[in-house]
Amino acid sequence: MQANAKITPSTLSLKDLPWQIDWSRDKCTLCGQCTAACPVNAIELGVFRKRIVEVDINAATQPGNIYKVYHGIRQRTDPAYHCVGCGMCAMVCPNDAIMPYHNDEADKLRFHLNRGGQAERRGGRRNAPAGVLDQIKFTRISMLTDPALDAGRHEFEMRALLGRILPPEENMKRVREHGWVPPVREIYPLIIGGMSFGALSPPMWEGLQMGVAYLNEEMGMPVRISTGEGGCPPRLLRSRFLRYVILQIASGYFGWDEIIHAIPEMKVDPCAVEIKYGQGAKPGDGGLLMWHKVNDLISAIRGVPKGVSLPSPPTHQTKYSIEEAVAKMIQSMSMAWGFRVPVYPKISGTSTSLAVLNNLSRNPYAAGLAIDGEDGGTGAAYNVSLDHMGHPVASCLRDCYLNLVKLGQQNEIPLFAGGGIGKNGNLAANAAALIMLGASGVQVGKYVMQAAAGCLGSETRRCNICNIGLCPKGITSQDPRLYRRLDAEDVAQRVVDMYVSFDTELRKIVAPLGRSTTLPIGMSDALGIADKAAADRLQIQYVV
Repeated sequence: MQANAKITPSTLSLKDLPWQIDWSRDKCTLCGQCTAACPVNAIELGVFRKRIVEVDINAATQPGNIYKVYHGIRQRTDPAYHCVGCGMCAMVCPNDAIMPYHNDEADKLRFHLNRGGQAERRGGRRNAPAGVLDQIKFTRISMLTDPALDAGRHEFEMRALLGRILPPEENMKRVREHGWVPPVREIYPLIIGGMSFGALSPPMWEGLQMGVAYLNEEMGMPVRISTGEGGCPPRLLRSRFLRYVILQIASGYFGWDEIIHAIPEMKVDPCAVEIKYGQGAKPGDGGLLMWHKVNDLISAIRGVPKGVSLPSPPTHQTKYSIEEAVAKMIQSMSMAWGFRVPVYPKISGTSTSLAVLNNLSRNPYAAGLAIDGEDGGTGAAYNVSLDHMGHPVASCLRDCYLNLVKLGQQNEIPLFAGGGIGKNGNLAANAAALIMLGASGVQVGKYVMQAAAGCLGSETRRCNICNIGLCPKGITSQDPRLYRRLDAEDVAQRVVDMYVSFDTELRKIVAPLGRSTTLPIGMSDALGIADKAAADRLQIQYVV
């Protein structure tokens, strides 16, 4: 801090920031790569003046002062340019002369981010410890010496069904009366959740689509990916790869003009249509694509002006109740594709989930229900929503599944769970636990960004600037200078690697249970947990 600098209420010192830059003068060659790579301009070239006392022991003169000037790297303390700890400076430095370190004191920056009267928005996930999923153990191990129990020697059918599965007599009745039965898709139980074209950069989105296409056509794995709200490029809508895509419609209807106009020209039907009513990371809020990301391409696809923030309403404005939404939204989307495509809603995990499910159970056009828990990721949300609103996905899913059991419909309406799955890297274990709690499959988003593109966000407030389009890896940026850092083919390769690894781990968990032909959906007697309250809540074994 310069002596003549003005000190304001928002003036911070380096000690007040959550991340501090450690710079070595001796190693630095002033190449400038670190300042060029920093996405938030947290560091800048500085000119330093240093006083050196010089004493000549052989002279009779008094000691004198010599002032020397040298150049170096200075960290900015303005809250608007605070370091986010992404570490891009260290990645590009050829001499290991710079590195961000987390402050050992309480983060005082959070008290100053509301400067200008704006509540703090943040991308990424909430900063919360691990949830109940990582505590669940798989306790039911078969003792039979059967090759089917060896995950390395047996061919498993790792498949889930997406679509309304009516009893045979009901199907025959509908064939006789209407000549129609609900469409059903056979898919892989790990779905890439909705991350829109706009929230993700073009190379990231293209890389995900390429990876999914390779998994389907070369690996024989029916992996599906949701578009998120925001439409998708016209060439995808008119390609054969659309069969691997779940088209999402949400309350902003962004991109749906393009989709509806493309229906007559579609070569294949999409896998399904997902109607998003809520997002678990910010229940009660609509989606938000901030103006930083709305460039010419995004504005053209979404049919909106360039450079304006695009908030979605918290709910569909033409629907005033879930009953009306089921009757109109699901049926209208089914009609758009001639009742050939499964249509299902996605909701936030809340205590009202059972009310939604009960309405869906009476509608033969409802193809399932996706529940998004509180730990789900988000491109932009208010911190207060991220940290203080929502419902854990495990208990919400369990309530819905047990309710279906009471109705005798647990094999009719598939449930899909999302929100914080693989949060600590335990993707297959978390997915298996949710499947045994009643899910037919799981949806993941942030884990894919971490595994496929090296997302730097963490639970210690590292990075998490997805919302303002300054992603240092180019994953969630629409700035060509940033997203050119990302190679779509590398992303596709990592998506394939991730799915092959997940498949191996899931087989290792499922094989000892003695299940070799179908997923162990609802097989809760195989689960145990050392938390008595959690065991009672989820109705699984209490083990210590």
